[in-house]
Amino acid sequence: MKYFFFLSLLFYCLSTGAQRPNPAYDSTLARKLGADERGMKMYVLVLLKSGPNNVTDSLKRTEMFAGHFKNIHRMADMGKLIVAGPLDKNDLSYRGIFILDVQSFDEAKTLLQGDPTISGKIFEPVYLNWYGSAALREYIPSDEKIRKSLD
Repeated sequence: MKYFFFLSLLFYCLSTGAQRPNPAYDSTLARKLGADERGMKMYVLVLLKSGPNNVTDSLKRTEMFAGHFKNIHRMADMGKLIVAGPLDKNDLSYRGIFILDVQSFDEAKTLLQGDPTISGKIFEPVYLNWYGSAALREYIPSDEKIRKSLD
C-alpha cells in the first residue's frame, strides 16, 4: 500500500511538471519589464567592431566620439539602451557593445544612425538577437546611483 502511495505521489509530481512557484514573483514588475514566464525577453545585441575609417585628426576624432557619447545618452534617455561599454583589445577587432531594448534590427539601425562613429565608419555594427533577463532594464537607474562623477 505504501508503494502505491509513493508511486502515486511521484506520478502526480511528474504530471504537474513539479514546478515550484516563486514566492518573490512580482507580476506587476514582470509586466512593466516585458518579462516572459522565465523572466526573460529578447533584445538586440550590437557588437561594434573596428571600421575601415581610421581618423587620425585628433580634433575630428574627439568631435566624433563626443557625438558617440551624446547618442549613447540619448538612447538611454529614450529607455532603449540597456547596456553599453567598451571591450578590451582582442583579436576580433570588437571594440564595444550595446544591448538595445528594441523589436527589430531596423529599429536598432535607426537609433544608431545618429552616431558619428558609426556613420563615419570608425565602428561597424554587427546586430544579433539576444535573449536575456528582463531585469536588465534596472541596470541603468542603478548605474547612475553608484557613479561618483558624471565624467
